[in-house]
Amino acid sequence: MDSSGPRAPIIAVSSFGFFVHAGIRMFHCHGDRLLFALVAALALASAPPAFAEMAEIKVAQQYGIGYLPLMIMEEQKLIEKHAKTNGVDVTVGWAKFAGGNVMNDALLSNSLQFASGGVGPLVTIWARTRGNLDVKAVAAINSMPLFLNTRNPAVRTIKDFGDSDKIALPAVKVSIQAVTLQMAAEKAFGEGQQNKLDSLTVSLAHPDAQAALLSGQSEIDAHFSSPPFQYQQLKNPAIHTVLNSYDVLGGPATFNLVWTTSKFRNENPKLYDAFVKALDEAIAFINRERRAAAEAYLRISKDKQPLQEIQAMLNDPAIVYTTTPENVMKYVDFMAKTGAIKVRPDSWKDLFFSNAYALPGS
Repeated sequence: MDSSGPRAPIIAVSSFGFFVHAGIRMFHCHGDRLLFALVAALALASAPPAFAEMAEIKVAQQYGIGYLPLMIMEEQKLIEKHAKTNGVDVTVGWAKFAGGNVMNDALLSNSLQFASGGVGPLVTIWARTRGNLDVKAVAAINSMPLFLNTRNPAVRTIKDFGDSDKIALPAVKVSIQAVTLQMAAEKAFGEGQQNKLDSLTVSLAHPDAQAALLSGQSEIDAHFSSPPFQYQQLKNPAIHTVLNSYDVLGGPATFNLVWTTSKFRNENPKLYDAFVKALDEAIAFINRERRAAAEAYLRISKDKQPLQEIQAMLNDPAIVYTTTPENVMKYVDFMAKTGAIKVRPDSWKDLFFSNAYALPGS
C-alpha cells in the first residue's frame, strides 16, 4: 500500500464511482470544501424520486340527477383531461352505490378515492376519522329539496305514520334523508323524540324503493327520495307528499357533496386539483347548457322520462347546481345535539378542504 502523503476518505457510492475517484484526486488540490460539495451533490443525485401520484383512482356516485355533475365528469372524461394538463396520466373508474354508509366503508379501505352523498354521511365520516385519515369535503354538488312521498291516503303528516308503514331511504340513520326525518320527528313529537320513526325506515336504493312504492304490492308504502324520483312518483295520482326537506331546514340546503381523505389529497395534489377543476367544469356546463345537460342525464342514466320533464327540473329555481355548501351547519348542530357525532366542527370550513374556503358557505 502506498503510504506517502495524506489520503482522502473513501466514499462508497458505487453508482458514482467515477465521480468519487475524481473527487478524491481533486481533494489533494482543494481540500475539505471540495469534498463537502462532492458529497452534497452525490446525496442529491442518489435521493429517492418524488412520490408518484396514483395511476388509477375510483370515484363513487349514487342515483338521480343530484349526481349529474359526476355523470358528466365520467362521460366527458374531465378528470383525465385536467390530470393530463397537470402532468399526470390517470385511469378513472366509476362505481354506483345505494347509500353513503357503504361508500364510506369503501373509502376507509382505500378501494375508493372519492365518495359522494348527502350531508349526513359526510358529517359522520368526518367525525369518525378526526386525527387519522381526516376525511373532508372537496365541495358541495348541489342544493335540492327532498320529498317524503307515500301512497297511504291516511298519512297527511309524519305524525300519521303507523307501525304497518315502511319508509324507504338510502341508508337508515345516516343518510341525509334519515337525518332529515329525525329532525322532522323531533319537531313533530318533541325534544328527544328524534328516533320516533326510525323503526319504520328501510335501506333501499332509490330505483328499487320507487319500484316498490309504485307497485302497490310491497310493504314499502313511503319513500324519502330525491330528484327525479320524487317527481316521477307524483305523476301517479295515488302518491302525495308528506314532507319537504326545505320546510324542515327552513330554506334551501345542500343535498350532495363529494369527499375524500386528507391522505389522498396530500399524496396526490395534482389529481385532487384535477378533480376540483373537473367538477367546476361539469357544473358550469349544466348551468350553461340545460338542454344538453338533460340529454346527458337521460343518455347516461338510461332513464325513460321525457326530456322536457328532466329539463324542467334543471330549470326549477329550487334545484341549484353549486359547489357552495348551504345550511350544512343545521345538520351538524342537530347531529351533535343528538349524539350522532361526538365532536362538533366550529364552522362549516372545518368540514371542507381549503379550496372551498372562499365560498359563501353556511
